[in-house]
Amino acid sequence: MNEYDVVIIGSGTAGQTAAHRLKKNGLSIALVEKSDYPGGTCSLSGCQPKKWFYEMTEIAARSKHLKGKGIVVPPEISWASVLEEKNRFIHGIPDSTVESLMEAGIDFLEGTATFVAPDTLKVDDQHLKASFYVLATGAKPMTLPFEGNQHLITNSEFLNLKALPEKIYFIGGGFISFEFAHFAAQLGSEDIKPAIIEVSDRPLAPFDSEMVQLLVEASEEEGIQIHTQVNIESIEKVKNGYIINTKSGDQFEAELVVHGAGRKANTEDLNLEAANIEYSDKGIWVDGYMRTSNPKVFAIGDCAAGIQLARVADFEARVATLNILADLKKNEAEIMDYTTVPFLLFTYPQYAMMGKTEDTLKKEGLEYRKSFRKHLGWPTYRRVGLKHAAYKILTGPTGLILGVHILSDNASGLVNAFRMAMLNAIPASQLYRQSIMTPYPTRESDIIYMLEPLK
Repeated sequence: MNEYDVVIIGSGTAGQTAAHRLKKNGLSIALVEKSDYPGGTCSLSGCQPKKWFYEMTEIAARSKHLKGKGIVVPPEISWASVLEEKNRFIHGIPDSTVESLMEAGIDFLEGTATFVAPDTLKVDDQHLKASFYVLATGAKPMTLPFEGNQHLITNSEFLNLKALPEKIYFIGGGFISFEFAHFAAQLGSEDIKPAIIEVSDRPLAPFDSEMVQLLVEASEEEGIQIHTQVNIESIEKVKNGYIINTKSGDQFEAELVVHGAGRKANTEDLNLEAANIEYSDKGIWVDGYMRTSNPKVFAIGDCAAGIQLARVADFEARVATLNILADLKKNEAEIMDYTTVPFLLFTYPQYAMMGKTEDTLKKEGLEYRKSFRKHLGWPTYRRVGLKHAAYKILTGPTGLILGVHILSDNASGLVNAFRMAMLNAIPASQLYRQSIMTPYPTRESDIIYMLEPLK
């Protein structure tokens, strides 16, 4: 039986981060991966690959918006060429992932990991024992509860399509559906009609309802149809594609149906019961230290019952490793903090959200102030022909920022400026003063206009 200080299961961004940090602290580490393509979702079929399509989406959309305002003929963009560049980028990731681990002195073990006892793991035909375990097995598309769900393709398969058909339906009104629908609308032919089907009364439920409606309007203007309160009964394969049957009797004809209705923790192989680890449909239960109900086992990233974002996974890996080291060396423990996690939809415009929504503040009965404007006509947006820019900043009685919601072509940069203010408890009035000398005229220099009603 091989023994280690720590065994990590999963080679995605969380697993790699934990492995390298622990190894640098002198611990013996093994990392187990069952996939033939090590590297994780973010590198191979998520964050990084989709940015190749997003960058071209932004260029296409902006060029279209500027037609007649400086752009004479919008550029012709080839989905196949973008795909080729994306594949070239990710081609070497599996090998480089393994090489990086081995060069660091981390044992890379190929196989399926299964607990056989609270302190023992079986990987195919060998047994491992460790002082600590870190579960970083990620997530996978959840199984949808209707007949014909096998006809749906995954997000990974969508990003490997050699061409786009005209009638594409995305099931579920979340991140994946909105982002991919925008990719299809901008990078496909003019005949492509992407559509989103959502079972609830509105898409993007965790986001601010007023801001979501503005994104819906921007999406519909780009030719994306959004259907809400639709209960799918079945998906039927027919000669020219698929028929989506609904419980109301309505039908939708599609050439391609894409799974965009969420992901679930990938834990089936782990035999968590044998390790006394509690879990649910939402993932593995962890406390603020990323520790599971088995004190020697930590869970990080998308397999943990929490927020499924790559940078969150990296931070969870940092917290878990610090707490393993705290146990070993009697150092001070660290607690995970999710209060300033930024969420970003790579649509065009981008939609960034951080902190509380106005809906939540009303529900909780909290006092707040608001600065909100839509269809911004500021020069920064007129220059790029963006008609659907908007923002909503929410502050508490002391001026501290409670929530930030931005529709912009640079929402990612803007929300991070507000994140720094939230992290450092900088009130809106102080952030206003600090932002006056921001390089001008830029999206960031517009922050003072957002904050003026709150200063």
